[in-house]
Amino acid sequence: MSGTVVAAVLCAALFHAIWNAIIKGGRDVLLGTALVSTGAGVMAGAALLVLPLPPPAPDSWPFAAASSIIQVVYCALLAETYRQGDVSFSYPLMRGTAPLLVAVASLPLAHERLHMGQWLAIACICGGILAICADRHRRGEAHGRALPYALTVAVLIASYTLVDGIGVRRSGAAVAYVLWIFLLTGIGFLLYTIARTGTRRLLSYGLGHPRAFFIGGLGSLGSYGIAVWAMTRAPVATVAALRETSILFATAIAGLVLKEKISRTRVAAVTAIACGAVLMRLA
Repeated sequence: MSGTVVAAVLCAALFHAIWNAIIKGGRDVLLGTALVSTGAGVMAGAALLVLPLPPPAPDSWPFAAASSIIQVVYCALLAETYRQGDVSFSYPLMRGTAPLLVAVASLPLAHERLHMGQWLAIACICGGILAICADRHRRGEAHGRALPYALTVAVLIASYTLVDGIGVRRSGAAVAYVLWIFLLTGIGFLLYTIARTGTRRLLSYGLGHPRAFFIGGLGSLGSYGIAVWAMTRAPVATVAALRETSILFATAIAGLVLKEKISRTRVAAVTAIACGAVLMRLA
């Protein structure tokens, strides 16, 4: 992997951590999530209009629709997760557990057995999760309700990853497929948020928090777009593994920008989860 690709993937990981921090740092996590999702959807729609991209093959549309529905639910639960817990607690659980679930869910389909590297990855991820939960309990932090939400979000991430893995291969047009996913998800979650809060409240929040729409939306679309581009320049497993450094970026941002209290135990746990996620991607 060239230095340019490495730098690009690290930027993608940082962008992903940033838009999550923007949501958590706002006054209303649901409206913040809606602005990020809508911003990404608008930018994806503009790209589809401007760029001369071939449309995805008809066989891929059921997968695009399924992925978009899953991601609308993902956005709703992501907002609730951040309502209940810190980024330094929730993000590592969500992003670190997902590769584990993808690998386990893929086993029956591929008729494979776990080898030593994958077992080591599972040990790192599970050990990190247990350490984070134990640290929360020891310090008496009120993140208990965030745990089931974070793990459910991890299941949803694994689900749309598996769906998109099939859909993008059938599409014959990976970039267009990804843009349509962002557009459909943006529309779906916008409608959900309006039904929950009303148009006036969403517009009022958006006018007061433009960075969620512009920076958050660009970060969301850009982080995935860069990763897709990198996968055309380097092995997919290597790119996916390097992108898991977003767990470390998110924890650093949580401590330095959001001023969350991060103990040494949590730092060690987050590092273990990140290492496990990287190992699982490379295994």
